[in-house]
Amino acid sequence: MGCFSAGYGRGLLAAVLLLQAVGAWAHAPGLSSLDVAVNLARLDVRVTFALQDIEAFAPMDSDLDAEVSDSEREAAKPGIARLLAGQLRISVDGADSAPSEPGQVSFDGQNNAHVELKYPAVPERQLLVQSKFLAQLPEGHQQYLTVRDAGGKALAEKMLTKQDDRLSVPVAAPADGRPAASRHTEFDTFGDFFKLGIEHILTGYDHLLFLLALLAVTHGFWPALKIITFFTLAHSLTLALAGLNWVDLPSSFVEPFIAATIIYVGVENLIRGEHPKGRHWLTFGFGLIHGFGFAGVLREMDISSGDTGILLPLVSFNLGIECGQIAVAAIVLPMIWWLNNQVETAERFLKICSIAVSLMGAYWLLERTVL
Repeated sequence: MGCFSAGYGRGLLAAVLLLQAVGAWAHAPGLSSLDVAVNLARLDVRVTFALQDIEAFAPMDSDLDAEVSDSEREAAKPGIARLLAGQLRISVDGADSAPSEPGQVSFDGQNNAHVELKYPAVPERQLLVQSKFLAQLPEGHQQYLTVRDAGGKALAEKMLTKQDDRLSVPVAAPADGRPAASRHTEFDTFGDFFKLGIEHILTGYDHLLFLLALLAVTHGFWPALKIITFFTLAHSLTLALAGLNWVDLPSSFVEPFIAATIIYVGVENLIRGEHPKGRHWLTFGFGLIHGFGFAGVLREMDISSGDTGILLPLVSFNLGIECGQIAVAAIVLPMIWWLNNQVETAERFLKICSIAVSLMGAYWLLERTVL
């Protein structure tokens, strides 16, 4: 009994330390968006960043009381506008252009800052857009750039990074009459968001922990497939609803609720043991909430606008999530099944994992509410 307790304690401690080590990375790297509209007489530019990505460069807490009041947010707007305008390069036909007036800043309910800038020049041959601010942000930050014509049609789209922070758009149409910038745009956009979906699920440890806690009670292929299928159907549904702006839940509710789902599944594993009934329906219900969490990525990039431009990113992003999810499941499920089918390890494995999962969920819940 003493050896069992010692082994049990060491296993639990190792699991908790491992989960705490990855807890700081429960979300994808920073995301932002840059939208350039080529109108008849000017360029209209809209830049969107999460406040936490820019507050180190444009501080808002002027009295240093660890709280940002409405008046402090308003006072910070000119500084935010100057910061982002100064870090954005717009070159029209080879000549750099400057905004014709100070940028207009607004905030939304998702803790994003939107800056609208107007440039007086209109390209006749070439438009170059460079987001120099990416060089100052942490490694892994991605910015979705869209260049549109006066009618709102996308001329070019690209995912910018610190290593590749610019896009050159030829404006003149070639002999075949098709705008040169629009060629292969759909394929490139699909690839960008497919990759983003894979990255998000692989770095979204809260979503993965929830799924693995659900799968920890399985002993074979079909029960696991049922759980994965119900999770996929649920989060795909709410991801689509949120991405199309048909249903919207604030992140202040979604993120703590996701942590609560992790706690619940961990505790249920402890109480109900290896064969809890209705696990697939529980998966579906909680999977709906996780879908809103996935949609937060598209919202951070300010592309959840409900127009036709959202459909391709939405589909490819979701496919990326599914592929990443399947890859992770394919790696861990054989180990779960092997442990669950060993009489001497099955009960201890489930208890250690479930306690660690519940503790990690509690940590995230506190982090997203009290802390």
